[in-house]
Amino acid sequence: MRIGVIGAGSIGAVVAAKLREGAVPRAELAGISHKDPNPPDGLHAMPFDEMLDTADLVVECAGQQALATLGPRILDAGCDLLIVSVGALADQQLFERLLGAGPGAVHLSTGAIGGLDLLAAAAAMGPLHHVEIVTTKRAGSLIQPWMDDDQARRLRHAAAPVEVMRGPARTVTEAFPASANVAASVALAVRDWDVVEAAVVADPAAERTSHVITAEGAAGHYRFDITNQPSFRTPTSSRVVPYAVLSAIDGLVNPKGVFR
Repeated sequence: MRIGVIGAGSIGAVVAAKLREGAVPRAELAGISHKDPNPPDGLHAMPFDEMLDTADLVVECAGQQALATLGPRILDAGCDLLIVSVGALADQQLFERLLGAGPGAVHLSTGAIGGLDLLAAAAAMGPLHHVEIVTTKRAGSLIQPWMDDDQARRLRHAAAPVEVMRGPARTVTEAFPASANVAASVALAVRDWDVVEAAVVADPAAERTSHVITAEGAAGHYRFDITNQPSFRTPTSSRVVPYAVLSAIDGLVNPKGVFR
């Protein structure tokens, strides 16, 4: 399978380099499309349309705006699409637009968290009464353009953990597009945006990024406590994310003997 990659940041550059090295059996790098014609790590960028002509699967690693702009074109060209910026799907219009495009198929990367398969199974058995995800990151990495000076100053000078926002998963995902993809992933796994409450906590002492997911319903009670090393290049992302992408590619290319 020939794999195209959009974006050569902290996620896309690792994915592309590993594919080039042959890290996924029976998968090869078709090319990488990047806004900078000279992406890092010795990777060679190619025009987007040229990549579509050669790729079987395109991995989106370029952010929510790139997904909204390029996602439908990828699917309409007959390429499958693996989405990393899952938070973009909080936009219901984009979600429906992507699902309605084709003939390419849409796949989602689990990114920085796990347990989504079990949550999906529990939700299929019966309604979940309570689902919560609390994400804790370095305070400085959570400053957003929409914050006023007082809010930004509060985070920069925080001496203790501060809960920056709590609310419905869709609201929190839209407010923190680079940090709350995980809330969207949980909501999509349980197929109910309204039941999922999300919180974002800024911790000046946090050396790692943590996600605590709890859920309760007819199937049982669940708790997933996940702590990831932040990306060297992009602190809002976790270092494990590109490897989650590579694992997803491996599952698509070599589907025998893998968990589904």
